[in-house]
Amino acid sequence: MTEPRWVPDPGADTRIARFAAFAGERRGLRFPGYAELHRWSVEQLGDFWQAVWDFFDVRSATPPGPALAEPEMPHAKWFPGAQLNYTEHALRDRRPESVAILDVREAAEPVEYTWGDLRRQVAALADTLRRNGVGRDDRVVGYLPNIAEAVVAFLATASLGAVWSSCGQDYAVPAAVARFGQLEPVALITADGYRFAGADRSRAAEAQRLREQLPTVRLAISVPRLGSGVPGMLPWADAVAGEPEFAAEPVAFDHPLWVVFSSGTTGVPKGIVHGHGGVLLEQLKTSGLHFGLGEGDTFFWFTTPSWMMWNSQAGGLLTGARIVCYDGSPTSLWELAARCEVTVLGTSPGFLLSCVKEGAKLPALPSLRCVGVTGSALPASTAEWLADRLGPHVQIASTSGGTDVVTGFVGAAPTLPVYAGEISGPCLGVAADAYDPAGRSLVGEVGELVITEPMPSMPLRFWHDPGDVRFREAYFSTYPGVWRQGDWATHTERGTFVLHGRSDSTLNRHGVRMGSADIYDAVEPLPEIAEALVLGVEEPDGGYWMPLFVTLSPGTELDDGLRSRLVAAIRAHASPRHVPDEIVAAPGIPHTRTGKKLEVPLKRIMQGAEPSAVADPAAVDDPALIDWYAGVAAARAAALAKETA
Repeated sequence: MTEPRWVPDPGADTRIARFAAFAGERRGLRFPGYAELHRWSVEQLGDFWQAVWDFFDVRSATPPGPALAEPEMPHAKWFPGAQLNYTEHALRDRRPESVAILDVREAAEPVEYTWGDLRRQVAALADTLRRNGVGRDDRVVGYLPNIAEAVVAFLATASLGAVWSSCGQDYAVPAAVARFGQLEPVALITADGYRFAGADRSRAAEAQRLREQLPTVRLAISVPRLGSGVPGMLPWADAVAGEPEFAAEPVAFDHPLWVVFSSGTTGVPKGIVHGHGGVLLEQLKTSGLHFGLGEGDTFFWFTTPSWMMWNSQAGGLLTGARIVCYDGSPTSLWELAARCEVTVLGTSPGFLLSCVKEGAKLPALPSLRCVGVTGSALPASTAEWLADRLGPHVQIASTSGGTDVVTGFVGAAPTLPVYAGEISGPCLGVAADAYDPAGRSLVGEVGELVITEPMPSMPLRFWHDPGDVRFREAYFSTYPGVWRQGDWATHTERGTFVLHGRSDSTLNRHGVRMGSADIYDAVEPLPEIAEALVLGVEEPDGGYWMPLFVTLSPGTELDDGLRSRLVAAIRAHASPRHVPDEIVAAPGIPHTRTGKKLEVPLKRIMQGAEPSAVADPAAVDDPALIDWYAGVAAARAAALAKETA
């Protein structure tokens, strides 16, 4: 039997252990381990979330109703009658002199924001917004790097009961307009640019164009990240001047907090609306129990405001932890973590794989106790490499969730062992399972990742979706009353999960299904391969074409020897049935702006769809690559036509 790479200390004083004792004592229950605690958390959902509310001392201006008043999905009803505010809970009961945010830019020392600084700036910006007519339900949007000012802007917006939305400045103006234009925002907060990979990236002109294309904006505020600001906008220093009294507007539990957007590669990005109370409870649970964050911790996830992990990092403030905002290149990630004495660090499998291939030397990281990993499946070999270098005291916390719920479905916990290549278990309060096509639960087999009971942070709705048509189609059309996430997963006999990639990009060879992640785990560790993309293309004549596209490391050629090594790796580590029909050297792999490979749009292009119908260039990191893949599709179509002529 495979041995775990990390095991919890049974005597450790963890917050999740204190929560288990707290919840059990109140209900006359005992939870010997995580499995028993999780079982209770999903079988008695109302009791569990009430315990989270009580343990973290969530406060409501009015007495709330039962924790789970209406359990039916898709629109379960939580804590009816509650009146609260996310920002109030983020800023309350903090020591003013303690550090809340470390703002870091390349080649510069971190700038400290104390809790006193943060509270004052949030109050001042909220006052500026209010004096300019921004109030409850109005939308405020941020076109910003991952900087402290973005957190201030979000908290100030939420304190008014207004609705926040953001995207990073790596998004081109059309991509930002495709998102923000739907919201008809009244205020825009932006920056003049950021520094990345040693170069200043001015975005002042783009910020001005964005404002011009958002006609509902009445107030525009500019952060001078590069020193100049954006002409014609209110300077940030003026927007946060003064010392007005901090006040947070109590709002209903399900009052909109923010709108986060889907990748938008195949059409208009979906605006996903989440509520104050649901996000508050979910982030307290995740940050406080699963990551064990609290005062004295430093939480840093390498992210941008375009990705839900930015929202999750901001949630670290709810526990009293300090967070790190960084808008530079990931090349200095480990050194930054050492310099900032980070205790919980978050990154992606792609970044870790690049460290493996480069033979990265990690600095001493005495403060680090946990590395969170999400964004795609974490290969066992990469997990082993990282564990070997960080040592047995650092937990590798692989997790999987979604922008849809701004949290994880399955992940790690301080009381769960870690097995390389597996996710430790379902998160508390999450009834995660794997279903076959008939809706039967599977163990030890690949199935659809589903959630069978409601979660507080499930979306309130999609923006501009009358009758919830798109919302229901997205999650509840396959298994009525059950949330389908769209990922392939194996629920193992020991209770862990293995993720295999998106189910809408399934590789179905001879009736045997496999996720694309299994192929990537086999081939991307090879030093000759920079990145890979595999597609399973159903063709009109009943045929099935499975090409593997690879981008090569510098100085490498795709010769017969490398092809043979790729095939051998797939046979040995994935499946002999899933050896590709063709291996093609590609100039690059296109991604969404949040780093996900464009598997589904490229598959549809290979099936004959027009690129403009399935992929929005503004939502792709390198749009020119789409034309290259369209050329491959055209060449294959011509070859097939010639064969059948």
